[in-house]
Order: sequence, then C-alpha cells, then structure tokens
Amino acid sequence: MELSDSEAAKLYDCLKGEMKAGYAKSGSKIASWYQDWKNFATRPYISDTHGGRFVNNYANAIGEGRYGKYENVGRMPVGSVLAKDSFSVKANGKAAPGPLFLMEKMPKGFNAGTGNWKYTMILPNGRVLGTTNGKGSANVAFCADCHNGMAEDQDYLFFLPEEYRR
Repeated sequence: MELSDSEAAKLYDCLKGEMKAGYAKSGSKIASWYQDWKNFATRPYISDTHGGRFVNNYANAIGEGRYGKYENVGRMPVGSVLAKDSFSVKANGKAAPGPLFLMEKMPKGFNAGTGNWKYTMILPNGRVLGTTNGKGSANVAFCADCHNGMAEDQDYLFFLPEEYRR
C-alpha cells in the first residue's frame, strides 16, 4: 500500500513502542536499544528485499559514521550493528509490526561466507527466527545470500534509496 511521507511517519510513530516492546521479549539488548541509535531514513520506506514492508535503517555509534558514507562505505568496523525494523500495511489500511532485521559486523573468522556479518531476525512477538552460526541459522541464510550479491567494497551492504537518506 502506498503512503505519503507524513502517513508513513505517523504510522511508525504509532507502532514503534509496540515494536520495541515486542522485539525486546527476545532478550536481545540490541532490540531494546536500537531506536536510540541514528536512523538514516527520513521516513519509513518500502523495501522489496524485506518482504515489501516499510522499514527504517538504524546504526549504532560504532557503525554510524561509516554507514553514512553509503556506497563509499568501505569496510564497516567490527562491532557495527545495523537494525532495520519493519511494518506492513494491508489494503484496508490496518498496520502491523513486522520483523526486526539485524546485521552485526563480527571479527574476522566468524563466518567467511557472510563476510563476517551475523544476521538475526526477530519476529514482532520476540521470537528469534534465526541467527547466523546459531539456532535457526538456516532461517537467515537468505539474508547472507542476498547481501553476498552486493559488492565486497561496500561490505555486502544495501543502502536505502537516496530520496529517503538523511
């Protein structure tokens, strides 16, 4: 469903407390704190690679300076965490939280097949669907498969569309 900039922002403002509370049930500290990080999106935008959901792009203090260079990112520093929360809107206008997608830059040797990124997906009810090298790893393998299609000099990262960048 198409939304105006203000409609998308208002919906997110209505949902973000519920999203944070649901994700926090996972026990992940990241899920409790990510909304305090820098949000690189001027408003939620539709991400086809994340199920056609509306998303925001957050980065922690370790990664925000590098991530903000976008296509000139180079290598993200170890300890960088990127969080992408999401919500969907049905044809009838009803909105609902979607998964929280996390990427954590791990030390060399963590997982060469993922560029040493750890992917985690947390459902709106707090259930961790999967994490790289952990429980449900197969459930997030598609994250690495998709990101591995990006250039290595961009550290396997996609970036939000230019019109939504801060």
